[in-house]
Amino acid sequence: QVQLVESGGGLVQPGGSLRLSCTASASINFYDMGWFRQTPGKQRELVAFINSGSSTNYYDAVKGRFTISRDNAKSTVYLQMNNLKPEDTAVYYCNGRNIYGGIESWGQGTQVTVSS
Repeated sequence: QVQLVESGGGLVQPGGSLRLSCTASASINFYDMGWFRQTPGKQRELVAFINSGSSTNYYDAVKGRFTISRDNAKSTVYLQMNNLKPEDTAVYYCNGRNIYGGIESWGQGTQVTVSS
């Protein structure tokens, strides 16, 4: 089971940008990867997904603003977030699921706060 570590969160003004990184402790070549977010009192929601073949899907509210990508050589997945809005404020979590057997891993989360 790979260990996942997120980084890149912080405080940004509305309209600003951040890039989150999720680095794994081992190869992610055979992992589907996703970014989720969660706010207090709400369920964790999928924001963006990239499968092992690099096909992507996005939550409607972030389409056109967020981009997920992966660099298997670096065992890293990125989430580029542009034109951030206050409603994007949340703890963002990285998730990886092995395509052979479904073993799943989560990172510890990174806080993103969008506020003026």
